[in-house]
Amino acid sequence: MNDPITRKLEELNIKLPPAAPPAASYLPWLQSGNLVFISGQLPMDEGKIKYAGKVGVDVTPDEGIAAARLCALNAFSQLREATGGDFSKVRRCVRLGGFVNAPADFDKHPAIVNGASETVLEIMGEPGRHARVAVGVSNLPFNAAVELEALFEVS
Repeated sequence: MNDPITRKLEELNIKLPPAAPPAASYLPWLQSGNLVFISGQLPMDEGKIKYAGKVGVDVTPDEGIAAARLCALNAFSQLREATGGDFSKVRRCVRLGGFVNAPADFDKHPAIVNGASETVLEIMGEPGRHARVAVGVSNLPFNAAVELEALFEVS
């Protein structure tokens, strides 16, 4: 493919991981009209959680940012599946929802989720600008440090 996303991934020397299967009774992605909803993606690497624990306790903030970046790459893997491998169908990133496993006194959730936002912008450029939420939670599935959901517009 010669689309901008694939070209940028190649330029950045990023090889997307295989799309992870769902861990429970849900779809990893769902298209409704021209929107593709990507279910929560964890910082999975080769089938295992790469960053586990609470950000600011078990995981450093820099590792939390790296976890968010990995979640974004996993979201692109799901988007690749949703588009049948044709990223030229992707028009824009509409929204990201980031969840940070952190203690009650941690207040840097937006900085952690920036790891995902900046990855999307790096790969997509201007069409990667998106609405976003970044929230702290008391725990995540498999004790993951970060979870990310995403919404993309496609043609």
